[in-house]
Amino acid sequence: MPLVFRPASADELARAEELVARSINDLTVRHGFGPIATSRSADFQAFCLRDDPRGVWLADDDGEIVGFALSWVCGRLWFLAELFVAPGRQGQGIGNALLDRTMQHASQAGAREKSLITFAFNVVSQALYVRHGLLPRVPIHLCSAERDALVRRAHGSALRTTPIRTTALDLDMLRQIDIAVLGVSREKHHRYLLGVPGMEGVFLEDGGERVGYAYVAATGHIGPLAVMHAHAMPGAFRTALAMAVAGDAGQISVFVPGTSDALAIAAGQGMRFALPMVLMATHDCGDWTRYLPRNPGFM
Repeated sequence: MPLVFRPASADELARAEELVARSINDLTVRHGFGPIATSRSADFQAFCLRDDPRGVWLADDDGEIVGFALSWVCGRLWFLAELFVAPGRQGQGIGNALLDRTMQHASQAGAREKSLITFAFNVVSQALYVRHGLLPRVPIHLCSAERDALVRRAHGSALRTTPIRTTALDLDMLRQIDIAVLGVSREKHHRYLLGVPGMEGVFLEDGGERVGYAYVAATGHIGPLAVMHAHAMPGAFRTALAMAVAGDAGQISVFVPGTSDALAIAAGQGMRFALPMVLMATHDCGDWTRYLPRNPGFM
């Protein structure tokens, strides 16, 4: 049978994520970073499929998944969450064909801005994205440290925190923050995060005013985090670090844009810059001095 490009089904997502992990590890090992990915639950991918199946595509070669693409849309923003081709199958036009199909999702949804986050050292993929009008905009660094090392440096919370609830009032506050920072509402993604086991979402308050929000997972990973004003980022980031350190995870991690004041704090706390990534977009997409993404797929 010839190679077929087709929409993915829910029962294929686990196998697709296994391909994603293999592809990431093949890339990072070749560039000296070692294997970094493990196969994880496809919960977010399943959420995206339920929300809008037009953005989820497979390359199928006689029953074998050899490529996978996933995109989501919020308002005018289309975001490419995943695009991976099986090791040994790169250079055969599979990635370009998948990208063409998932970019149709942007047109169908009326999204005018396109964006993604990819490995800074993956120049082959970057060339593909550049040909489609997405240019490198913001460097992003995965920063990590042992929890015990951060405990010795922690200075305590800088801002007051209150739990985020799925009430109309709280969701409207999140909408206001996201529109101010990113230009679009991400209400559906907040609803998703607030249902993730082990995830703590809080509003960040300064002098009684809600100045942002942060999510901290039981795994020790921070993000997303957003603040209404850039001057609130240092306090917000220190607060999120304190929340993560107060947990039981052995490792603390966070993705920090190179434009953010949080990067100097991460360095000052002794966090290691573990993996370089880059935001690519058709236009300047949001204010990344005020936003820390959750991961390259969620943004």
